[in-house]
Amino acid sequence: MTRRHAPGYLTPDSPPHISTLILLAGISALSMNIFLPSLPGMAAYFNTDYRLMQLSVALYLGMNAVLQVVIGPISDKYGRRPLILWGLVVFCFATLGCLMAPDAWTFLAFRMVQAVVVITMVLSRAVVRDIYDQDRAASMIGYVTMGMAVVPMIGPAIGGVLEELFGWTANFWMLLACGLLVLAVSWRDLGETAPPSTNTLAQQFQEYPELLTAPRFWGYCLAAAFGSGAFFAYLGGAPFVGSEVFGLSPAVLGFYFATPAIGYFMGNWATGLLSTRMGVNRMVLWGALSCTTGMGLSLLFSYAGFSGPLVFFGFMTMVGLGNGMVIANATAGMLSVRPHLAGTASGLGGAIMIGGGAGLSALAGALLVPGRGEFPLIWIMFLTSVLSVISILAVMRREQRLGI
Repeated sequence: MTRRHAPGYLTPDSPPHISTLILLAGISALSMNIFLPSLPGMAAYFNTDYRLMQLSVALYLGMNAVLQVVIGPISDKYGRRPLILWGLVVFCFATLGCLMAPDAWTFLAFRMVQAVVVITMVLSRAVVRDIYDQDRAASMIGYVTMGMAVVPMIGPAIGGVLEELFGWTANFWMLLACGLLVLAVSWRDLGETAPPSTNTLAQQFQEYPELLTAPRFWGYCLAAAFGSGAFFAYLGGAPFVGSEVFGLSPAVLGFYFATPAIGYFMGNWATGLLSTRMGVNRMVLWGALSCTTGMGLSLLFSYAGFSGPLVFFGFMTMVGLGNGMVIANATAGMLSVRPHLAGTASGLGGAIMIGGGAGLSALAGALLVPGRGEFPLIWIMFLTSVLSVISILAVMRREQRLGI
């Protein structure tokens, strides 16, 4: 059943306003990417190798994946509000730990704890599914992530400028301030949308097989995982490509780095506008094809001798466009396979998506060495995009066979 928002803003006894959901999703995105243009400078500050500092992306994503496995069932058991609020509190303390870290290993440890902010991203989607049915949920998730897309669009650019003016720590002071702001807004506006389950926590986890044995869940999940995998590989490899291959400064790299977010904004706008009418499956397919086409063209241009930041980062807008359509719609599909397990599905699907992203991010960092240029990264992104197309085609074929 579709439930509508009760009137009221900044009242904790009603469902949250859409702006609160945008903030919750946005703080997670900001934490992931604002400091990326600073990675070379951070490696110099901690007197360590770039590959070690690049683990701040891979380890963060890996911890994201682990947390998402447990977030969903716990939120289905105890509700969305308490987990989100406690997650924001822990995030703020972890950010302070990053600022005070005396060495790279201590920084990486607190960086892993920072990943708890993934709770806000996962459960903001679950809140939408609590309130709306499948196609309407895809549309609303699209609008939420369209607003969220502004964050990765401007985050690296702001981070690069802050790093040049005040050093890398300025990025984490900004994260702390944003975390406190989102915590205050959520405390006042985030009403509970999922009444606590009567099942025990053990029973909630025992419902995982119901999802794991659903082929459609796996199809949507893998479409999202492979589609977003191209972007996560980009997160791990683009700082190296921009700074070492193309010789860009942190501030300039920050502005180039935002190019996928431009496409992501457009993709989420298309999702909000078209998903209810076109259905989630076709939207996922179009998005996966956009990613594949963009990376295929990037390979052709680079091998033809037109390699450069405009070509490399320019085609990333097509990856962003595709992700804007793939992630929101595939997520709505995942959450609708078993609607009574929306929180569990959001957590498990997100864990698979982010876990794969962590692996691809680490792989990109390992393969990108001086002399190879940008080609290893583009090949990784192209192949994962092709797998996303195959995954959603499998879902569509199954639904045609079942007549649903």
